[in-house]
Amino acid sequence: MKNIFSENMKMADLILGNSKLLLMLPRFGMDLGFGDHSIAEVCKKNDVSPQFFLLICNVYSNPDFTPSSEDIKSVDHKALISYLLESHKYYLHERIPHIEEHLNHIIEACIPKYGNTLRRFFEEYKNEVVDHFVYEEKNVFPYLQQIVENNVKSDYKIKVFHENHTNIEDKLLDLMNILIKYLPAEIFPKERIEIALDINELSADLMSHALIEERVLIPFVKTLEA
Repeated sequence: MKNIFSENMKMADLILGNSKLLLMLPRFGMDLGFGDHSIAEVCKKNDVSPQFFLLICNVYSNPDFTPSSEDIKSVDHKALISYLLESHKYYLHERIPHIEEHLNHIIEACIPKYGNTLRRFFEEYKNEVVDHFVYEEKNVFPYLQQIVENNVKSDYKIKVFHENHTNIEDKLLDLMNILIKYLPAEIFPKERIEIALDINELSADLMSHALIEERVLIPFVKTLEA
């Protein structure tokens, strides 16, 4: 599938037309206030490859987009690792704590039957996310760096990661079911709607993150292995 964005587009038009891309801007070190500058100009200002930025934008905003072999070959490994690490930081230090703070407010108002269940589901989910990211940072990213440097120190292959790549957003569905279906109606109904929207946003963002790993990271490493 062809890229749906181009370097000559105005950055503001890109973001206004695809508001979910707002979430990925900080991962490239980009701030708002683009004026009429093009994507290429904003990328140059922030020392970001326009080609890589557009590749991530395409995968992030369109679940049907599959990068071409040329797209994959053009990836800069440092830019890719940096982007994924910044994504991890965003989830662990911003989005998840934000949801946890609001969730604890609801838990405190629940009887133990519901409160303990909510807390358990969220803790299990959070631990799963942390384990997922720690595995990538301790195994996949160093392996990628070693391949680039032609200094592989083990028999690890990216297929190990590929075969065990799980959707870490699945447990969020269980959390949503409790919030929407089972908690008594009088327990913070407005706040529950707000946190449900936050969870939906996080789930969609994690799905896009998983797609970037499936369609950019894994094919890129496979290309290097070959």
